[in-house]
Amino acid sequence: MYDKFIKEILLEYEKVRDFEQKKLNQRKVEVYNKIPRIEEIDKEISKTGILIAKAILENPTHYEEAVATIHERMDQLKQEKAILLTENNIPINYLQINYQCKDCKDTGFTENGKKCSCFKQKLINRAYSMSNLDKVLEKENFQSFNMELFSDEPFENEDLTPRQNMQHILSVCEGFVINFDTNPDENLLFYGTTGLGKTFLCNCIAKALLDKGKIVVYQTAFKILEILENHKFNKEKTANIKTSYQLLFDSDLLIIDDLGTELTNTFTNTELFNILNSRLIQNKKMIISTNLSPIEIANTYSDRVFSRIFGKFTILNFYGKDLRWEK
Repeated sequence: MYDKFIKEILLEYEKVRDFEQKKLNQRKVEVYNKIPRIEEIDKEISKTGILIAKAILENPTHYEEAVATIHERMDQLKQEKAILLTENNIPINYLQINYQCKDCKDTGFTENGKKCSCFKQKLINRAYSMSNLDKVLEKENFQSFNMELFSDEPFENEDLTPRQNMQHILSVCEGFVINFDTNPDENLLFYGTTGLGKTFLCNCIAKALLDKGKIVVYQTAFKILEILENHKFNKEKTANIKTSYQLLFDSDLLIIDDLGTELTNTFTNTELFNILNSRLIQNKKMIISTNLSPIEIANTYSDRVFSRIFGKFTILNFYGKDLRWEK
């Protein structure tokens, strides 16, 4: 499945490049018909590489002056072209190809040969599509959030009503999205019993950041454990296994849903700490959602895991009646 995704994405990039090249060629014809001198300039500029190579071959030991003369001539031509475009009210970049992603120039790979962030996001989007999460995000987002679902009556011994508490939580979540690039130290922990909106708000944040082009990995704790086990114990590490594992560390945002539902032992404690610690060091943000109380988290996980969570996360307590039953 992973290889199939790769092929599909590379084909998409090829189609984008072909489309943009076709549009550029159409713009060139338009401009050349209007200003023939620009076509002459472009043809002369296109010969730069050949002229430089010829200058070097003709005088291998003293070619610098000839190459400098060629560059000077090219600069004059580019300046003349810019003036002609400006005089005819044509934008300077009108005769340049439009890239959807300037980092990889719509190839999927940066100059150092690594996968571009847009490539990684396309892979993640396909994974979401396969799991139908894209359908969930259409329904569960900040625009569809209904504050009226939460009771405005006092709840147990809490200072705020469930609705007041949710208004505070919602403002924190919206701020988390708005300040995502400017506040690298902010991470969120959602805790409370089931049916109180924790997963819904995780989806809201995921949707908002995906729309901003961020790389978001959303996995249950159980699934993350499966990824960790595959990477550590599977002798044949496929590209899918490697990528799934690396994205736990490299994604812009990692959302761990239902922490505490996975099997907890020395291995899971060690690996969870590794993820938390590595991401905190890199200022990579996280959201953890759990039905466990702070005391239950302390009793379930190692002191190192507990200290990272409660020392580096904004703690948000969800309380009230189970909304699923209310519905």
